Amino acid sequence: MPIGSIFVYVSVAGQAAPLPGARVQLFSEADVALQSLTADENGLAAFDALPAPDRQYSLSESNTQVRPYSVYGLAVSADGWQTRRLAGVQVFDGQQTVARVELLPAEVAARGRQGDVTEIPPHALFAGDGGTGPAPLEFDPGEVLNEVVIPRKITVHLGRPSANARNVTVSFQHYIANVASSEVYPTWPEQALRANILAQISLALNRIWTEWYPSRGYTFNITGSPGVDQAYVAGRTVFAVMERLTAELFTTYVRRSGDREPYYTEYCDGRTVTCPGMKQWGTVTRAKEGKNALQILRYYYGDRVQLVTSRNIAAIPSSYPGQSLKRGSTGTAVRIIQRQLSRIAKDYPSFGKPAVTGHFDETTETAVKRFQRQFGLNADGVVGKATWYKISYIYVSVKDLAELTSEGETAEGAQSAGSWPGTVLRRGSTGSHVEQVQFWLSGLAQYDSALPDPGVDGRFGPTTERAVRSFQRANALTEDGAVGRVTWQTLYRAWVQLQSDLGGTAWPGRVLQQGAAGQEVRLLQFWLRLAADNYTALSPVEVDGQFSAATTRAVQAFQTQFGLNADGIVGRTTWNKLKEVGLAVANDLVAPDTAPGQFPGTMRQGSSGRGVRAVQFYLRRLAAYYSNIPAVTVDGRYGAATTRAVRAWQEQAGLTVDGTVGSLTWQSLYDAVQKLDTSGAVVRAAALPAPKRTLKPGDSGTDVLRLNRTLLFLGQWLPDITFLSSFAPSDTFDPELEIAVRSAQNYFGLPETGQVTPEDWRVFAGVAKELFAANPAAAAPEPDGVWPAAALTVGSSGPAVLQVQRWLNLLAQVDQTADFVPETGHFDEITRQALESYQLTAGLQPLGVVDADTWQSLQSAAEQLCREPQQGEG
Repeated sequence: MPIGSIFVYVSVAGQAAPLPGARVQLFSEADVALQSLTADENGLAAFDALPAPDRQYSLSESNTQVRPYSVYGLAVSADGWQTRRLAGVQVFDGQQTVARVELLPAEVAARGRQGDVTEIPPHALFAGDGGTGPAPLEFDPGEVLNEVVIPRKITVHLGRPSANARNVTVSFQHYIANVASSEVYPTWPEQALRANILAQISLALNRIWTEWYPSRGYTFNITGSPGVDQAYVAGRTVFAVMERLTAELFTTYVRRSGDREPYYTEYCDGRTVTCPGMKQWGTVTRAKEGKNALQILRYYYGDRVQLVTSRNIAAIPSSYPGQSLKRGSTGTAVRIIQRQLSRIAKDYPSFGKPAVTGHFDETTETAVKRFQRQFGLNADGVVGKATWYKISYIYVSVKDLAELTSEGETAEGAQSAGSWPGTVLRRGSTGSHVEQVQFWLSGLAQYDSALPDPGVDGRFGPTTERAVRSFQRANALTEDGAVGRVTWQTLYRAWVQLQSDLGGTAWPGRVLQQGAAGQEVRLLQFWLRLAADNYTALSPVEVDGQFSAATTRAVQAFQTQFGLNADGIVGRTTWNKLKEVGLAVANDLVAPDTAPGQFPGTMRQGSSGRGVRAVQFYLRRLAAYYSNIPAVTVDGRYGAATTRAVRAWQEQAGLTVDGTVGSLTWQSLYDAVQKLDTSGAVVRAAALPAPKRTLKPGDSGTDVLRLNRTLLFLGQWLPDITFLSSFAPSDTFDPELEIAVRSAQNYFGLPETGQVTPEDWRVFAGVAKELFAANPAAAAPEPDGVWPAAALTVGSSGPAVLQVQRWLNLLAQVDQTADFVPETGHFDEITRQALESYQLTAGLQPLGVVDADTWQSLQSAAEQLCREPQQGEG
């Protein structure tokens, strides 16, 4: 009997993470319940062996009576999330239908205008209403873009151009797979499918390249209307073969020789509708004749057409290297894939996290296979073009969401020596600041073969200058080979992003000793170099990532200098001291041969020097954890801003609030920073105070920047938030931002004015806060109960906070003095007070922050309570 299947992947909206445990029900076309499954750890529920009509009906152009597919319905639900229903799901003989169902938190879904039911219409090819509109009239070449760019996302109008219909912004790959599934049958010969998909890509790129709709005042790139553009059905299921072919072909388009633009590849079914372009049913005949996709396209569009592949893909960090990667491959391209897979594993932990070594080993192959299965690719463990770009797409998706929710420490949080030294570095410069630049460049060069590795020797020579120029060229900076403020800050941000993917600068969880190699070794060697700049008993070591005998001797000398066990092995204690000393030297916090933490004497407003820099540095670190501590500039001048921050810390720590740093305040600052510094990066929601005035087009400033970031964050979850182009958050209220504002107002049922009132802001910020709390990328324990390697404090949100709240409430059941807390997943003041009470009773420092020690203490206490026999048990 002919059968097909439906694979349902349940995830958080925006493809941030899977939702294991979701309930998935299958219904017949008559809405009779057939099966019910629970999504696995990857959010997958698979319905196999579903009856479908024989494939012959979908291969016969003359069949106009028998529907060539069966129809089913789906219902997807999860506690705390919206329930989604899909009707009209199409299943073909021998084909896998893929339903990628993205859920919003229930409260957020209830506030928007997007419905919970998706009605998939009859397939356009069977209904006879598919195909494109006629080729456009000639356009003015002066109005088009300068080059063909494969967009990461495309905005689609779900109706005819002038119709009052929704716009949705979706990934370009998703768009093409959706169009292909809406326009042609998945049972067709592969070369016929390839020809159709290439035509669909080319037509969409032509609309984007000519700016056909934006130039006419519309706020979208293309419509989803067949007969105008091509069919697109928001929320529909697609076919696995379309996903696979789209992932391979999405960078390739049709062009006529002598032209620059993608060709407008008009097409129609050739049966109910005729046109001068490609006949969809005719591609089946041509494929059966043995023609390949290019030959089919030339049959319909003439011999001038050619296939062009673009390497210019918006927002994709690295281009495909041109050859497949597999077990045994080595080099920069392998490191890039390992780095991206390691970052993706934060959201898909079952993939496994390959070490970033540049060697394609068994662990990497396993991670690639699991990734390929999850995203509809051939699970062969080989990274070809389709897998490369699909990994890049998912990597960028999870990174965007993480960056917009301040995952880890930001570039402003002094994770390393990120403060601009105030001096332009150029050929001939020497010293620790040059070492810092060289180290950043050297680290980035491990993942970018176009960037020379300058080595780390503290001398700004021709090799360093070439590396700087290469970095400036790649980042659209003035290519002068000198490191001024902008180049320094851009370079630092790039290195911080790299560190975020690789696990940051926190203790790596394994002992490092002679024979070890990799990025962790490079980092500790760099810290050793910085220490040698400030302590006469220490000698510099080569930063090469190889833990050699020379590195062992340097570690032993460092351990002796700072009173540690001089065994030449870098465990947690030595790592943390190396980090502390390295940061202190790099940020000019300590005098020569003076250990960090030594009290430099009383400081107050008007003081200056290294001691003041240290106070400011510590306050800046604490400001990343405590929303009530204002961030200060690390400039060594004790002004009014520093006094305010000191007073805020004294109030937080229960000290005398006088704005003066005496020995007690100094020790409190130092101890708090050391405690938090060994607990991992901070994760907290950005403070979003409502602006006191209406924001209008043309405005600029901090409020506009916050608005920009908020709408970008909402756009990660809500496809109805429209952005016509990918752009970084700015502080200017430009036409792009106005489009986004109007789309958000429309979605939330607010007056569509294009201006943001305080009430509009409260709606936007309120929904963003709810989404942040539901964001699995925000310090999710993986699996449950595992320390998320991120300190939690007031403002933090997500599953890790919810776990802490549940532990506190479990312990409160047996402790009459303990208060219960709301289990919201948001770290509020009530949670902080309950946590401090627990820390006092457990003998921990009551900072109101969940560090590694507090997490372990709570977990152990809760587990012990669960093991103890409860009253009344026999």
